[in-house]
Amino acid sequence: MENNTYDRPLIIQSDNTMLLEVHSSSFNDARNDIIPFSELIKSPEHIHTFTITPISLWNAASAGFTADTIIARLSYWSKYPVPDNVKFTVNDIISRFGSIILYPVDDEPDLFFLYISEHKIFQEIMHRKAIMEYLTIHKDGFFLNAYNRGTVKLLLIKLGYPVDDRIPLKTGDPIELSLRDTTISGYPFILRDYQDEAKDAILGDGNPGTGYGTIVLPCGSGKTIVGINVIHALKTKTLILTTNVAAVHQWINELIDKTTLTKDDIGEYSGDRKVIRDITVCTYQILTWRKDKVSDFPHFSIFKDHNWGLVIYDEVHMLPAPVFKVTAEIQSMHRVGLTATLVREDNREDEVFSLVGPKRYDIPWRELEQKGWIAEAHCFEIRIPLDESLDIDYAIGSKREKFRIASENPLKKPVIKQLINNHKDEFILIIGQYLSQLNELAKSLEIPVITGSTPNKKRDELFNSFRAGKQKILIVSKVANFAIDLPDASVAIQISGTFGSRQEEAQRLGRVLRPKKQGSHFYSLVTRYSVEEEFASNRQKFLTEQGYKYHIEMWD
Repeated sequence: MENNTYDRPLIIQSDNTMLLEVHSSSFNDARNDIIPFSELIKSPEHIHTFTITPISLWNAASAGFTADTIIARLSYWSKYPVPDNVKFTVNDIISRFGSIILYPVDDEPDLFFLYISEHKIFQEIMHRKAIMEYLTIHKDGFFLNAYNRGTVKLLLIKLGYPVDDRIPLKTGDPIELSLRDTTISGYPFILRDYQDEAKDAILGDGNPGTGYGTIVLPCGSGKTIVGINVIHALKTKTLILTTNVAAVHQWINELIDKTTLTKDDIGEYSGDRKVIRDITVCTYQILTWRKDKVSDFPHFSIFKDHNWGLVIYDEVHMLPAPVFKVTAEIQSMHRVGLTATLVREDNREDEVFSLVGPKRYDIPWRELEQKGWIAEAHCFEIRIPLDESLDIDYAIGSKREKFRIASENPLKKPVIKQLINNHKDEFILIIGQYLSQLNELAKSLEIPVITGSTPNKKRDELFNSFRAGKQKILIVSKVANFAIDLPDASVAIQISGTFGSRQEEAQRLGRVLRPKKQGSHFYSLVTRYSVEEEFASNRQKFLTEQGYKYHIEMWD
């Protein structure tokens, strides 16, 4: 907390939000001091807004921060006295971490002990039937079966008490691999400082309570490399879970390119192939497949039948709800969640905290942009009049029908053509929600289209052609939102999107954030005077809160 000028740039409000002046000479020092125990929620040009939440405080507690340290930092940087209720909140929430500790039981590998330090918490748990069905009373705590470890942790954090999990992580089967000095294509491979810092933040000192957690890094910053770096550090049998088959192939290609692993060392476990090797990359979809809602998850055996030492959850914010259930027992191994945003549209961030682990490392988009690690982004919303032939259909439609009519507005086509012409020497992604719209556009413009129904082999061919520079424009549905590495893409044209999804907007912008001399351009086409404007404003707000300037232009 050293600062020569010490101009106190922080305003702390009684609702647990904090305003930080960007133009203060102490901005960086103050930000670095408060980010371990708060969440950045807005970062426009002049004032950044942070909030203190139970999850952010428990993240801090898991990293060793005390309430006294947090309050001291707040007092040091605050222009005004820290509100008493904020101090109370910090003390109260931090005190809950460590009130419940999970320990191993000697000579009983399938039995754990849940130690409760305060009698009132013990009594509260005693009167919760949903929790007690998994517990057996014993003095100042409870016994529980190892199988129910994740379930109990989830139930307790919902109650407001995170579990300090001190069960040592098991050692998986060892594997041999090294990082390459030079990639297969001949380019030098050098880890960036933050990629190494993220790995160290996950692994810690190796003692109980370390070796698991979530890494938050912007799209385009190399989250896959962080995962590979952790694999290299642990050198253990690893299962990687990701969003789709294209992402599976991307992980495999990166592992081969950046390490001494060969294709024979890496397995693909998906709808197409089911090969298990020392490093296995699996889709969430195949993991959570079952015949019906009451059947077991047959592919869950991949966890039980192999001695994994590490699980990597790619795009952890996209974990399907069933995965929370089937991974509830997978608490015994090292685990890493990788994401560009912990924002979940279903507000289940606390479940990520319990099952995968607390946030261990975070760095904002703008900081990496300023250092040149990701591209400077120029965001534009172009508002277009609705085709007059659709006026009556739009007027009588339901809200959902209105949204689709506005999204598929045919007057967007000439705008798309003009934008393509404006960026004719660049690599362009045209991204949309509705398949009929995308297929019609693909036919009209004679541009390849990739949707969920595109065979995986064809997807890979088109993505590889784009990476190789042979195909400079692709039309893609939301299958390209996540975990797809297209480093040369510098222009994204969003022609339709989900109903105001913040998550989606961040991911789509991320497709064009790899560093480039000309920067990156993100265009969102919106029908004027329609419900599409309302939903677009929600998505736009998310980006402006992250610090990106959003220009609005009218198309007549």
